Amino acid sequence: MSSPPQVSPDLQRQAPKLAQITEEVLFGDIWQRPQLAPRERSLATVAALVALGRLEQLPFHLQLARDNGLTREELGELITHLAFYSGWPTAASALNRLEEE
Repeated sequence: MSSPPQVSPDLQRQAPKLAQITEEVLFGDIWQRPQLAPRERSLATVAALVALGRLEQLPFHLQLARDNGLTREELGELITHLAFYSGWPTAASALNRLEEE
């Protein structure tokens, strides 16, 4: 991840403090820590979003994962793997989001 992602204008407008915390803490600190590479952070994040069924955040993080070096095939394999841990419905829904990318 070369530079931290910017929060959406909607988030800036609706919840400026949450936008600030997201930019400064989540993407400005946590995602920048050297103990995990951005690619590894993307794998963990996508896995958590799929397992928890948090589809609203998935398109953003699928694209970020691609930007961080993951291929569409690797993301498809990750989601296939997760089907056995988070269930078929979460995996099928996530694959629909991946297809939209």
